[in-house]
Parts: sequence; structure tokens; C-alpha cells
Amino acid sequence: MTPEERSKIEERIVDVIKTVFDPEMPVNVWDLGMIYKIEVADDYTVNIDMTLTAPNCPAADYIVGDVQSKVESLSEVKCANVNLVFDPVWDFSMMSEEARVELGYDF
Repeated sequence: MTPEERSKIEERIVDVIKTVFDPEMPVNVWDLGMIYKIEVADDYTVNIDMTLTAPNCPAADYIVGDVQSKVESLSEVKCANVNLVFDPVWDFSMMSEEARVELGYDF
């Protein structure tokens, strides 16, 4: 896989991740800063490290499953492994500017 192919796949992955929302917030998980790492392997396996806004999030299974199924829906992806991590701990500074404005945390 060329670097250009990998980059295009990563862009498509980000696009579908932007359709995944934390049910408690009107902002997608990408703009919330919950995705820490996306790696596309040469065999088209995708490894994603993500976190939650709170470790005891009641929607954890739903959010992680939604990320996995949407990434796996891409024709270029063989499979997606979503790893839930809590280091570093998520905080409001990880949100995009758009997310902060949407949620009223424009600081």
C-alpha cells in the first residue's frame, strides 16, 4: 500500500467516524477528541485507540460497536479492532473548536 492509498483510507475512516455520536452529546466522537489513534496496516486491518468522556459511560458498548461497524463498512477495510483506552484521560481540551462552541465550552 502506498502512503497516498493509506492517507485516503484514513480520510475515509475519519469521515465515517464523524457519523458516530455519543448519545448524551450532540457532537461526534471525532470532534469530541475521543479517537486517539488510527493505524491502517498493509493487510487493510485498522487498529483504532479511542476513549470515552467518562470511564463508566453507559453507552460504551454502543459507541465502540458503532465505530467498529462503520469503519468495517468501508470497502477498503478488512477488519477494525477498536481498543478502548483511558490514557491519557479525556478532558474538554481534547475537543475540536467546533465541538466546544456547540457544547458552550468556547474557552
